[in-house]
Amino acid sequence: MNALVTGGTGFIGSRLVSKLVDRGIAVTCIARSSIQNKSVKTIRGDLTYADIPITQEKFDVVYHLAAASPMEKDKKILKSVNYDGVVNLFNLVKDKTKFFIYVSGLGVFGDAKGIVDEKTPLKPHTEYTKIRLDAQRYLESECKERSIPFTVAYLGEVYGNGGWFKGIMVDRIKKGKFRLPKGGEYYRSFVHVDDVVSALITLIEKDAHNESFIVTDSKPVLFKEFVNFVCDELGVKHPGGVPVFLAKAVLGGDFVKLLTTSIQTSNAKIAKHYELAYPTYQEGVKEVISEMK
Repeated sequence: MNALVTGGTGFIGSRLVSKLVDRGIAVTCIARSSIQNKSVKTIRGDLTYADIPITQEKFDVVYHLAAASPMEKDKKILKSVNYDGVVNLFNLVKDKTKFFIYVSGLGVFGDAKGIVDEKTPLKPHTEYTKIRLDAQRYLESECKERSIPFTVAYLGEVYGNGGWFKGIMVDRIKKGKFRLPKGGEYYRSFVHVDDVVSALITLIEKDAHNESFIVTDSKPVLFKEFVNFVCDELGVKHPGGVPVFLAKAVLGGDFVKLLTTSIQTSNAKIAKHYELAYPTYQEGVKEVISEMK
């Protein structure tokens, strides 16, 4: 089996690449820098440009994880990476892939009420998530026209030993510099990075074609409770709050709006295909903090 991965140098992507290789899958990555794993073929390139040379004849699956962060404040960059980059990628692989998996986030559901599942309408309420949904709609349409199976994975807040969890949360908590926008009084749905990677691989193992899956753990939680639990595991005091307008000035309006929008999800659909290693954030955070120590 051959897989093409974008975002293979990132927090989630690098772990996905390693696990695919462990499963005996031949992996190619499109990246601006070389992949450290010598078993992986790297195609050097930037998806904002359309002239990336792909010589591989066919890929059994394309995983698209590369994206600009919602912390990016420049709307031109957001569109260039998160929409134009998707168009460029599809044009590169439209005659080369048997399955396309698009990795997105819960923000495309917007300010949804009640328990969110795959049947909940997509109503993005930030510029960032509107662009992401436009890219998804483009892929859905183009894949359907060419009879390419297309599946979307909507990820919750992915934590682990790295990424935002370490750099933005844990490191700042340890220094006493972390604050809770709006006091943390909003629900978020989390998921351990190992469960994300395993779930994404399950999609190809189960031939989960033309589907959508919410990939989160089984216990949505108030953000302040999640942060306080992390603090307790680290043995440090709980952080205070910060007014939303100050948080937006530092982190950007889209990011803070996404963060402070409550969302509680059901993972019942993905759970039929994959059994979570960390079904609650308590189990997952304990493992991550132990690893960090």
